[in-house]
Amino acid sequence: MSRQLQQDIVKISGKTIFINPFLYWRRLDEKTNKWLRQPGQISENQILSNRNRFYPELDWNDLKIGEKVIKEATIEMFLKTLDLISTFHPNLTSGQLVEVERKMAITKKKSFEKWVKHVFKKKDREEIREKRIYQRERFIRNWREWFAFETTQQAILPFVVIIFVAAFVGWSAGISKNSCNPYFESSTHNSF
Repeated sequence: MSRQLQQDIVKISGKTIFINPFLYWRRLDEKTNKWLRQPGQISENQILSNRNRFYPELDWNDLKIGEKVIKEATIEMFLKTLDLISTFHPNLTSGQLVEVERKMAITKKKSFEKWVKHVFKKKDREEIREKRIYQRERFIRNWREWFAFETTQQAILPFVVIIFVAAFVGWSAGISKNSCNPYFESSTHNSF
């Protein structure tokens, strides 16, 4: 058994208990999987009441807001994991659950925090992406609406005509200049 997997399990009374909640993924339905992976599914009061349970070493008043959010989402991850463990192992006694919780708090704190940071970064990227899509759609919609106005069309039509006339005059002048250019003629005679 790999060292990483050994950190993700606890053996109690001959039973193997996964303390990494993602090892239960094959046994989870879609709703439970979504519940596990999305922060914000557990009430704030429940998270606040469990701060000292999972982070007894922290002074929460000294933490910055971003650090608090990550730690609180990590506490949510602990609570969800304990809920999954008690669901899949209903025969565990309270003492055994305390032992599982202790090992989980020792070995999973950093990995849960890392996972939570990853989830928040991914969520931020998605929000930025959606915001850009919305801004692009709004920009295009505004231009379409502007072009749809009758006054805009009346103003643009003469402008487009002027551009075409100027392009035609410029092209015509360029053609006539090249046909009368002595350098143009001499270069064609020298090439033969």
